[in-house]
Amino acid sequence: MKRLAVIPLALAAAFGAQAATTTRYLIISENQKQIGEQVVEHQDDGLTKVRFIYKDNGRGPELSEQFRLGADGTMTEYAVQGNSTFGAVVDERFSRKGDRAEWKSTSEQGQKTVSGAAAYLPLNSSFEVASVAIAALAKAPDGKLPLLPSGTLSQRELEQVEVSSATGQKQTVRLLAQTGVGLSPSFYWATSGAQPRLFGVIIPGFASMLEEGWQGAAPALAARQKAAEQQMLTDAAAKLQHPLTGLTVVRNARIFDSDKASVGQPSDIYVLRGRITAVQPAGSPVREADNVIDAAGRIVLPGLFDLHGHVDRWSGALNMSTGVTSVRDMGNDNKQLQAMLDETAAGKLLAPQVVPAGFLEGESPFSANNGFVIKDLKEARDAIDWYAERGYPQLKIYNSFPKAILKDTVAYAHSCGMRVSGHIPAGLRAQEALDAGYDEIQHINQVLLNFLVKPDTETRNLNRFVLPAEKVADLDFNAKPVKDFVAYLAKKQISIDPTLATFAFLKQRDGDMNEPYAAVAAHMPPDVARGFKVGTMKIDGDAQLKRYEKSYAKMVQFVGIMYKAGVPIVAGTDDIPGFTLHSELALLVKAGLTPAQALQVATRNGARYTRTSNDRGSITPGKLADIVLVDGDPTKNIEDVRKVSAVITRGFVIYPSEIDAALGIAPFVAEAPKVIKAAMPVAAYGGSNDGARARIEASARKLRLKRKVL
Repeated sequence: MKRLAVIPLALAAAFGAQAATTTRYLIISENQKQIGEQVVEHQDDGLTKVRFIYKDNGRGPELSEQFRLGADGTMTEYAVQGNSTFGAVVDERFSRKGDRAEWKSTSEQGQKTVSGAAAYLPLNSSFEVASVAIAALAKAPDGKLPLLPSGTLSQRELEQVEVSSATGQKQTVRLLAQTGVGLSPSFYWATSGAQPRLFGVIIPGFASMLEEGWQGAAPALAARQKAAEQQMLTDAAAKLQHPLTGLTVVRNARIFDSDKASVGQPSDIYVLRGRITAVQPAGSPVREADNVIDAAGRIVLPGLFDLHGHVDRWSGALNMSTGVTSVRDMGNDNKQLQAMLDETAAGKLLAPQVVPAGFLEGESPFSANNGFVIKDLKEARDAIDWYAERGYPQLKIYNSFPKAILKDTVAYAHSCGMRVSGHIPAGLRAQEALDAGYDEIQHINQVLLNFLVKPDTETRNLNRFVLPAEKVADLDFNAKPVKDFVAYLAKKQISIDPTLATFAFLKQRDGDMNEPYAAVAAHMPPDVARGFKVGTMKIDGDAQLKRYEKSYAKMVQFVGIMYKAGVPIVAGTDDIPGFTLHSELALLVKAGLTPAQALQVATRNGARYTRTSNDRGSITPGKLADIVLVDGDPTKNIEDVRKVSAVITRGFVIYPSEIDAALGIAPFVAEAPKVIKAAMPVAAYGGSNDGARARIEASARKLRLKRKVL
């Protein structure tokens, strides 16, 4: 015991005496509610302790960390305990002694021999880990830092801004972009000087986390961050979107007919200014095409739909690379989404075409802080008017919406020409929401809670996940109430957005690969693949795991039962963009659909239930040229839908292999079809001199008139 007591004193002597300090960060939502905090305590013996808590939408992580740093600024000891967003146990440790690094969590353990500086990347952590990386990267001569277990973290400065505190203090903070973790950059605001640390995190349209007393700086920092980020995105769009100027012919394509769910004879598809102008039998004469793409007998799909996305500025690349050309956004910050729609239309953002659903939530301690959060019918109608004026075809209602005004709200949305869908407000069953006028239900758990809840059941917290995981295993699908409910859904043509891929987390144990990610894990960057084995739910023992597995299997089965009964099914993810849309289709096949029927759900049904059938959903003259070239035959093997070789949309051709390379993803296809340009560049046909021509033609007219007089 005496020897252990000396260790902190020895460390303090080794690294120099440090004054104890405490820094508190406040997490403030976009609507100015505090939804969490991070408290960092630097002790005088070199130990740092962190308490991190964040709650939104009735869920969120709670973490307690502690760590020590070595002379190079990287962690030599690290430990975190607590729970993740959905309640899974977090218990992770790391240590480095000399060149020996070891780590262990609830999902993995490993060890590695390293030399020089290397930063450990925890699976669950607070933002203080990013603060440590900021300081360590500042010492790195090339701005790069090796990561453990693998990877490399890079950092570059984008902006500097002077900010003021509530008490009048001033300081200069720097905007940093870190890459090498995840599939998009992370943006952090850091202090200046030789020993920088985290000052704050801005997540535009959602929340900010700044040091206490500096919250007033958030709007200015957000504006500068958006501008810097937009420049990065504009550059990426210019690099990865290849314009198809003039007439393009996609030759020798086997077109998937989304109405018949079958593949037709080889055809040539003509594309001009982003629309399909003609579909001819393969080998028909081509008259002066500017571009030719040889599909070489590939299956060609209409652009895929993801009917449950929450788009952001970086997710577009993942959607494009996987053939998802249209996404229905099911909840976002309204101003952010409007800005993204403008940027996409202007060609400044690599993104799918977005069909927005207006998000409507009620006030409660469990509220999600998106869209409009209302308290009465007048505010609900005002919100619907805002959405209708901006062309939103659909309204999404959320968990805390006041059930007393649900029917009147739905009726008002219908009077504005909008479809209505959503979660089932707390205190109601799904049948009651349908009786109030719902046209669609989001998520398989919200459907099956119809048979599991009582009027006083709280479904705004984790109960909405735990109850289905516990009880669906025993639900009798042949019972009259269940069969009557399915018949009602079919009769009223209520569409269901099951998001099966998302709910696979219900039966994932720490250390096991989550089912929807199994087919893509080997293609992902190492840090992303690690996360696929991190459990989400708190599962105690094999008996509970088997029960949750049975419940999830029955959820998949129930989607098949609904489909066979004639209930419209749509394909949505609410998860990693693009890749989990493919997994959703695979799960629909598991539910009993044929691969061709699953593709029909992601094409024809996608257009039908976003009211865009006049423009999308099939490869037909007059419609938008949203075209996906796929290797293999996904109508026979649904996994082949992952083999996207090229995507045409909005007048551009996009190559997934280029996007994959930029994101550190191993490609899914070996070779992509290239555009063959016409011998005469299109620019050679341009130019005019209308002024000179008018003079000539005017003289000619005068001459004709003179001859008539004579």
